[in-house]
Amino acid sequence: MIPRSQWRRWVVGAFFGILTLLGVLLHRDYGVPWDEQLDRLNGIINAKYVALHVVPDLARHEENFANIPEMSENQDADHGVLFQLPLVVLERVARVNDSRDIYFFRHLMIFFSFVVGVYAFYRLARQRFGSWRMGLLGATALVLSPRFFAEAFYNYKDLVFVTFFTIGIYALVLFLRRPTWQRALLHALATGAAIDVRTMAVLLPAFTLVFGALELGVRPARRGQFATGLGIYLLVVPIVVVIGWPYLWEHPVDHFVAAFRSFSRYHPSDLLLVYLGKEILARELPWHYVPVWLLITTPLSYSLLAFVGMGAVLRAALQRPWQWLRQTTNRQDLLFGAWFGGPLLAIIWFQSVIYDGWRHLYFIYPAFLLFALRGIRAIWPNRKQLFTMPLRWWKAGLATLLLLGVVHTIVRMVRDHPYQNVYFSCLPGAVAERLFERDYWGLSGWQGMRWILAHDPNPQVTVSTDPRATIMLHNSRLLLPPAERARVIMTSPIQAHYFLTVYRWHPLPYPTSYGREVYRIRVSGNKILSVFKRP
Repeated sequence: MIPRSQWRRWVVGAFFGILTLLGVLLHRDYGVPWDEQLDRLNGIINAKYVALHVVPDLARHEENFANIPEMSENQDADHGVLFQLPLVVLERVARVNDSRDIYFFRHLMIFFSFVVGVYAFYRLARQRFGSWRMGLLGATALVLSPRFFAEAFYNYKDLVFVTFFTIGIYALVLFLRRPTWQRALLHALATGAAIDVRTMAVLLPAFTLVFGALELGVRPARRGQFATGLGIYLLVVPIVVVIGWPYLWEHPVDHFVAAFRSFSRYHPSDLLLVYLGKEILARELPWHYVPVWLLITTPLSYSLLAFVGMGAVLRAALQRPWQWLRQTTNRQDLLFGAWFGGPLLAIIWFQSVIYDGWRHLYFIYPAFLLFALRGIRAIWPNRKQLFTMPLRWWKAGLATLLLLGVVHTIVRMVRDHPYQNVYFSCLPGAVAERLFERDYWGLSGWQGMRWILAHDPNPQVTVSTDPRATIMLHNSRLLLPPAERARVIMTSPIQAHYFLTVYRWHPLPYPTSYGREVYRIRVSGNKILSVFKRP
């Protein structure tokens, strides 16, 4: 008979092995999102800056070195590059040079970072619930979140930040449980790394101080350890942040303050979004924008369980607050509540400008799933009680419904591939098409361009799109083989033979003057791309 510990290692190892293999098999199916070229350039500029400070003679012998802008000319210098900079270096190590190979390679690396984030979430859930099965269930739910799975291949901003922030929270939980100097150092490294990806991670030091103070109140005997650990943490974090962000090497305080202000005040005032069937300026979005987007893009079974879990935590906390706080797992639930609710309420209260759904708050989603796991525990305290507790029939029925919901999500992910990024959980495609943004990443343009080239034998093909979406055409060309790439001539809509649209800023049907629609992509009834051809 196989020992339990060995069985666990095999099951968990198989899960993450299969997940990694999926990334290898599927990473060439996704297009290039809007800003990936710019963020890669940011990594290249920072690589040049570092090379000039570390190995200046070697750097100047690099090909095209003089063509790379200086850090002073970098418009995105206030964006952290802890992920982008190593990615640029890895491109050189792997010797990928053509744009097609470069972006496929990047997408594979981005997915590998997602695998790391899923593992960190597995460890966090396992630690909270004291069960590797619950940890694996949480990891499975994260992978079977359609939009997250798709964006794990190309969303180098939000999904990468989810990974780093989750690692930071896990390191914080470990430190709060046993505040040794080693765990304080580990947490400081995780925090600094997360801040170097996105400045929103300054929430981690805030959580550390608040919940560290709470632990001091509940466990005064550990006061000395906490004081030492917090001292190490507060000393190391800024050092890590500066080292990992070349922009901060000169005038670190001034540059960090400028970067934080730039992030918090980013205000694309002229950006139009489609929300509830209306075009609205990003600065005028209603308070319910994020909650609605979260619910309509998350599988219903996850949301139901999360609300049950939140209700169970709130009920227990209100009954006997002080006794409730004395239990370690309850204080962790409070931390997860701050992780989920704090940023969400702050966005609503301060009326912060966000766009493209709720992607800027993706990093709160693991906390949402932790409450879903808490909901499972609230309904079924342990596996043996599923069929032995009173009212077992409705619990078995609920389990069946939830299982069917998960199966439906899997079917949708397979059927919609590679466009899980336009998944809507509870809306028919025609309704989602009318009420909300569709392919705001512009990924489907690549498939539209491939269709044009496959069906038009001419040596050169003229293609156009909405002037505001020209970058989508550029990105689509990047993934074409060199010979096919040379055939594409981008021009104005008046001169082009083909007009390609992802309906980014034109949600209504196009008039006949654009030509005849010869190709379209629908995802569960939601039209995300059209190709029009003129005579």
